Amino acid sequence: MYSPTIKTAPIGRVLVANRGEIARRVFRTCRDRGIDTVAVFSDADRDAAFVREADRAVHLPGSAPADTYLRGDLIIAAALTSGAHAIHPGYGFLSENADFAQSVLDAGLVWLGPPPAAIAAMGLKIESKAMMADAGVPVLTRLQPDAVTEKDLPVLIKASAGGGGRGMRVVRFLADLPGEIETAAREAKSAFGDETVFCERYVETGRHIEVQIMADTHGTVWAVGERECSIQRRHQKVFEEAPAPLVERVGPGMRDRLYDAARAAAKAVDYVGAGTVEFLADHDGEFFFLEMNTRLQVEHPVTENVTGLDLVGLQLDVATGLPLSGAEPTMRGWSIEARLYAEDPAADWQPQSGTMSGFVVPGVTEQFTLTPQRGIRLDSGTEAGDTIGVHYDPMLAKVIATAPTRPEACRLLAKTLQDSVIEGVVTNRDLLVGVLRDPEFLSGEFDTGYFNTHDPAELTRAQRISPPLAAVVAAVADAARERATATVDADLPSGWRNVVSAAQNRTYLHDEDEIAVGYRFTRDGVVVTTPALDELRIVSVAPDRVEVEQAGLRTRYRVGRSSVRDEQRVHVQGPDGSLTLGVVPRFVDPSTLATPGSLVAPMPGVVSRVAVSEGDTVTQGQPLLWLEAMKMEHAVLATADGVVTQLVAQGTQVEPGAVLAVVSDE
Repeated sequence: MYSPTIKTAPIGRVLVANRGEIARRVFRTCRDRGIDTVAVFSDADRDAAFVREADRAVHLPGSAPADTYLRGDLIIAAALTSGAHAIHPGYGFLSENADFAQSVLDAGLVWLGPPPAAIAAMGLKIESKAMMADAGVPVLTRLQPDAVTEKDLPVLIKASAGGGGRGMRVVRFLADLPGEIETAAREAKSAFGDETVFCERYVETGRHIEVQIMADTHGTVWAVGERECSIQRRHQKVFEEAPAPLVERVGPGMRDRLYDAARAAAKAVDYVGAGTVEFLADHDGEFFFLEMNTRLQVEHPVTENVTGLDLVGLQLDVATGLPLSGAEPTMRGWSIEARLYAEDPAADWQPQSGTMSGFVVPGVTEQFTLTPQRGIRLDSGTEAGDTIGVHYDPMLAKVIATAPTRPEACRLLAKTLQDSVIEGVVTNRDLLVGVLRDPEFLSGEFDTGYFNTHDPAELTRAQRISPPLAAVVAAVADAARERATATVDADLPSGWRNVVSAAQNRTYLHDEDEIAVGYRFTRDGVVVTTPALDELRIVSVAPDRVEVEQAGLRTRYRVGRSSVRDEQRVHVQGPDGSLTLGVVPRFVDPSTLATPGSLVAPMPGVVSRVAVSEGDTVTQGQPLLWLEAMKMEHAVLATADGVVTQLVAQGTQVEPGAVLAVVSDE
């Protein structure tokens, strides 16, 4: 039986070969056990919370993953330099790299993960599927990319070396296959350092069910509950919950079969440590093996909350040779996790960057450790004041609610997200609240095609305050702020005159629509002169708080402000939702106006590919170039027919609003 550790002494110092919230999560258990911690950090993460939290930290020069968190040699050198006894890989990056795991062991360090041989066996996705079939685990047929035919379509391209949606593409037309394989391979190379991809039959709709396993060096394998992760965007999970609604509906027979299959998968490769066996199930409870993640997963907190186990603690125990003692744990209550991303769901999930000017999640009962019975757990790599960059995954935090029942857990999570202060960058917060309050989601009858039938933009808009009302709140709060910071006659209201004067006006931007607001400060308070809201009464005004009354109902709103690349933004939040508005300046700098026909960068990133040249004639919808941002590629398409008269070079780092190409009329 494999032993993951060479040393016999207890582990006294752990280096985490990762970043963000998973590094902080491992640090939490280490602190609770009196273990010193070591962080490694890139240039982009120099001021990150996980670096400040570690007892020691080692700099990895550069910002790109390939130069930093994917450099196993630098990480091992950092562990030896810092006196670490063990390395925890977290998830992503090198966590499922068998060569790295073996190098850690060869360096005389403890590897807080499964055996390198098990990682290698499950990392060979095609071979692992055959191995699972031999072990009696139900499987889907794997396809070699060069062997795909019309009858196999649609197919799903997947990265062999990792998961999380990186390097994953759905192909419905055979002619698209070569290009999509090329794109998927580049994404896989960027995310995992391995460009190998493969194909399998794509199941349009299904349920994503997975089983957490934990195995020791003495032959014991636990199935530590199941999770459901069917709400996904771009094959990346958005919500995870335990238990699985599908399994609860089908019954204990399905759970028993899932657990038996997961244990069989682990035993087939002599697995040790924490891992997850993933399955695709239909609505009747039939399921097929997808893959095994040979690491701790992003969604492990929901399992911890319903079982009372510290999975990172068990990883430490197993790595030092301790047996799993007692009976296999069972689940109690319900836990659901929402992934908060810096992205705009209403704009094709475009990742966002900028400074997180405000970030407060109310009612948090625990951070990075299990929440018993009822409460909110926050696992976050982001704090107020942090800069959200373009080099890594756009996940900001995981907000996890635990309650005795699923309906209560959903209500608690929706309310917590709604009341959270999230300012400075656009996030998917409103979408998360919309899903949590959707009747179909609450019924438990949904599948992986949820966002194909539920428009993310509509779900997002449904949780937002009325734009005209938000603009009024922003206008009077901005006026109050200006008076509060005025150096002359600060005690007088904005626009004060001895005689009645014309209303003051401010203009805000929502999406591409301008909203003009008229108001006047009088002896009796603020009067709104905008006709559509003339029945609105302003009860009180402060720079950061506004109370209004409509039809006898009083409502309080919070107002925050931020600046993104010289663009001023106002954030309005209340019990009826939130909204971020752009501030339209009174005077526009002509130098900032783009040339007609310009295609501008919708996000920060690097131009990874250019498909045309200056002088080429292009048609509407034709791909011109691709931006790589946060480990994903995003195509930039021609918006009209014409001739390319300006084009940015491949490899150029761009900021949002930068001109990428100009397509002029012929």
